[in-house]
Amino acid sequence: MPRDIPVGNGSLLVNFDETYQLRDIYWPHVGQENHTAGHPFRFGVWVEGQFRWVDDARWERILDYAEDTLVTEVTLQHPDLGLRLVCHDAVDFHEDLYLRQVIVHNEVDREREVRLFFAHDFHVGGREVGDSAYYEPERRAVFHYKGKRWFMINAATGGPDEWKIGVDQWAVGLKEVGGREGTWRDAEDGSLSGNAVAQGSVDSTVAVHVSVPARGEVAAWYWIAVGEEFDDVTRINRAVRQKGPDTFLERTRHYWALWASKEDEDFCDMPEHLCQVYRRSLLILRTQIDNNGAILAANDYDMARYAHDTYSYMWPRDGALVAAALIDAGYSEVTRRFFDFCHEVITREGYLLHKYNPDGSLASSWHGWYHEGRKEPPVQEDETALVLWALWRHFERFRDVEFIKLQFRGLVVRAANWLVSYREPDNGLPLPSWDLWEERRGVLAWTVGATWGGLQAAANFADAFGEHELADTYRRAAHEIRDGVEEHLWAPDLGRFVRMINKRDDGGWERDTTIDASLFGLWYFGMFAPDDPKTVATMEAVRDRLWVKTDVGGMARYENDYYHQASDDIENVPGNPWFICTLWMAQWYIASAKTAADLESALEILNWAADHALPSGVMAEQVHPYTNAPLSVSPLTWSHATLVTTVHEYLARQAILSQH
Repeated sequence: MPRDIPVGNGSLLVNFDETYQLRDIYWPHVGQENHTAGHPFRFGVWVEGQFRWVDDARWERILDYAEDTLVTEVTLQHPDLGLRLVCHDAVDFHEDLYLRQVIVHNEVDREREVRLFFAHDFHVGGREVGDSAYYEPERRAVFHYKGKRWFMINAATGGPDEWKIGVDQWAVGLKEVGGREGTWRDAEDGSLSGNAVAQGSVDSTVAVHVSVPARGEVAAWYWIAVGEEFDDVTRINRAVRQKGPDTFLERTRHYWALWASKEDEDFCDMPEHLCQVYRRSLLILRTQIDNNGAILAANDYDMARYAHDTYSYMWPRDGALVAAALIDAGYSEVTRRFFDFCHEVITREGYLLHKYNPDGSLASSWHGWYHEGRKEPPVQEDETALVLWALWRHFERFRDVEFIKLQFRGLVVRAANWLVSYREPDNGLPLPSWDLWEERRGVLAWTVGATWGGLQAAANFADAFGEHELADTYRRAAHEIRDGVEEHLWAPDLGRFVRMINKRDDGGWERDTTIDASLFGLWYFGMFAPDDPKTVATMEAVRDRLWVKTDVGGMARYENDYYHQASDDIENVPGNPWFICTLWMAQWYIASAKTAADLESALEILNWAADHALPSGVMAEQVHPYTNAPLSVSPLTWSHATLVTTVHEYLARQAILSQH
């Protein structure tokens, strides 16, 4: 189930699903330690003897954000209740505080009591074992804790003139034990038991009561403070009591509006809805980035139910491409932390491994250290190369010499020396490594393009620091790689490049001629010009073969893509449409445009991306080729980054062409 509206501050990330159930609470790192383990935190409403949880099918829901900020704007209406709820959720930009405002609109001609119920299915640290929960009467609040993970739940009604702080009902109990479902079942008659403590596999439910005038409205507030100790969460709660919850919501609204507009972009005549999608993508990107520097691929925990693992890791490839988008958008403070992270985790040999946890530890991997009788590093070479490529973009954009000085020897030179060494001695091509889709091993078009780009970036750095002999070494290696690509990956009989080659035992080459959207990498990182005849022929083949021929449209990854495959009609649906791959085609149209009119095809694809996102603006990894339903994880950080990058490239090319 997609995560429609994430909110976060770089240490606390809260995700909601399509029914507006809170599903994930990550802390103290984005993507690490999900204290719900994906279980729903239910939200329900009781009025005049009727009760409905928000996942009830009859709710009419609009899940969105307030304009240009990380504060949600959710509208809920149920035909049986005569109520309309308008909810605003936020994670405070500074404190580890999740906050919700619920404005209850009474749509009947009589005053009514409305009870709002909030149920919490904590699995602190990702496990249900050894949790504790209790109600504390002094603060009229409920606490959940285990070790150095504390969560304080409280509520308020009233307003700035007179706040009434505290929950009106509570129940703490057991779940997943002896057939017990949890205290949320206790809420369905509108009354909670008042049980005050439980340990083990525990949950809790609290209620807030409001009296709503006929045809009137009343606001209620609910929050969860997060910290390592009791004193941490009570300090946050005390600040909310003293300043009022509205203060925290409003300051967070303003902070993210300021953050999203810091560069004051000139969008020329780009359609306003695309400008909004651009800013929304920037904000969603930020929710997926840990303050420690890790850029997480995705934090949709439902993936764990299918593969017993998630996307909540820092892949250096994804991170580098996301960093490139943020560099274009002017967010140097975010990208500096990412490069510091890479500098910390790079191996002594000079390569980056498969993926990392947000705290910098090595993450799970399916790449082995053993292949055909010998040890070999389990690398995806593009992950190392693209960090160098992105770092040079960072330096070109911001010219922060003192920052680059710290990265030069330990990251740039170390990685570039490894890229030079990790090559075939007879033809200069990189040795086999895993592809960007992490499905096959060989010498891949995408990887050689990325490696060429990384070596050129390293050479630029070496020249900038006056180490010209080192720069010559890197450029020579890049030149040899290009020669090898022209000799071995160009297929004259097909009139295009091939996706992958592997050396046979007899010294010849085995070709993989599958058309793959990642052939984009041969030109995008600079090895070939976008209008080189070889590039044009290859990209036209990609476009013609991989465009999905349904009403949904979009580009597949490659021919007969098996991942979440939704159709076996390969001729018309070579794979599911991916936002990334579709936007890559727009980037090629932009780079090869000779006139302003040539940009129309790119603009159509940007509109496609906006139109196929969720109403909140969230973009998944891929969508169903017939229904447009999100598939795999949602949001995918890389999808949003590619849109941001494409918008910048469109505007830059438009500015150049408008001068002719």
